[in-house]
Amino acid sequence: MTLAEVLSNEELRRHEFPVAREKIFLAHAGDCPLPRRVADAIAQYARQATTGDQEKFVYPAILETGRKLAARLLNSKPEEVAFVGPTSLALSFIASGLLWRKNDNILIYFDDYPSNVYPWMALAERGVQVRLINTRELGVIRPVDVMGQVDEQTRLVALASCHFVSGTRLDYQAIGKFLRERNVLFCVDGIQTLGAFPTTVEKMDFLAADAHKWLLGPCAAGLMFVRHELQEKLRPPVYGWNNVRCPNYVAQEEIVFRKDAHRFEAGTHNFLGIVGLHAAMELILEIGVENIAAELLRKRAWVVPALQSKGYQVVGANAGPETASGIVSFYLPDDANKLPALHQKLEAANIITSLRADRKGRRYIRLSPHFYNTDAELNRVLELL
Repeated sequence: MTLAEVLSNEELRRHEFPVAREKIFLAHAGDCPLPRRVADAIAQYARQATTGDQEKFVYPAILETGRKLAARLLNSKPEEVAFVGPTSLALSFIASGLLWRKNDNILIYFDDYPSNVYPWMALAERGVQVRLINTRELGVIRPVDVMGQVDEQTRLVALASCHFVSGTRLDYQAIGKFLRERNVLFCVDGIQTLGAFPTTVEKMDFLAADAHKWLLGPCAAGLMFVRHELQEKLRPPVYGWNNVRCPNYVAQEEIVFRKDAHRFEAGTHNFLGIVGLHAAMELILEIGVENIAAELLRKRAWVVPALQSKGYQVVGANAGPETASGIVSFYLPDDANKLPALHQKLEAANIITSLRADRKGRRYIRLSPHFYNTDAELNRVLELL
């Protein structure tokens, strides 16, 4: 199946993406609906699991091929990928698993999604200085903003590959190169780009991303990337039969973690979720991430001026193709109270968007169409607005 086939064949589109039969779903930066093939893969496995040992039907093949698919998306090695579930859990693993030194500081963005704020804030209790990056605009982080706040005591920088409200993508390659040259660790929350834009880890040390947004997978079936050279330095904060060696399931006198990213997978895997994630990654790779990215930018290029022509302010409206994303958030500068009612109006018309707010209380309606959304659907939204 190709992108062109999806957008030109309405019967195929509605078959592969059942949500399109009844709704215009434009909230993929929140929680995505499952494509048919993802739901079918989960259902088929669930039915198999009623007939015997549920692990045996997919283990270990689903883990081996799943890591290979993830490695293709991330441009990493399969042994650098762990299945640990939600983004919040993976980021917490990283924050709590590193050995922090006195006088270390870390750099974060306070207006990032809370999953990429709280695990780092908590390190203040361990004597780590938590620094907050300064930006000129909401969610717009330039490499120079990072470079100007890193010093000899900076141990790690934790940022998102794309801001969840502004939709501005991070130049993680430039930032990662700068940090690597200074031996500063770089952790990326990749949930808002993985599956939508190329998100590769050559200049990263850690990455976390759940599957339930742009990857079109189930909730709590995410990926964690840990660069091979750092795996021994990141101590797993959880212990279990799966990540600590226990021959014949007999506990040993010494705790010895398994090799590679398996060391972060403490217990039994979420096989229902991983089966869905596997099918979702196959779908994304079949369509092609580069193709998806180009389509999202094409949609954005005409939706943004169309919104502006109706009097709405669009966050990051002037972002170029290097930093723009599939997220388009807009607001009314003189009537913020109207946004919730407008959001409900859209929902009543079976148009699913997201309602978000910033630290100052300003409300935004966020559109986040995926590759299978059509121009006709977006035009319908603009008509109602």
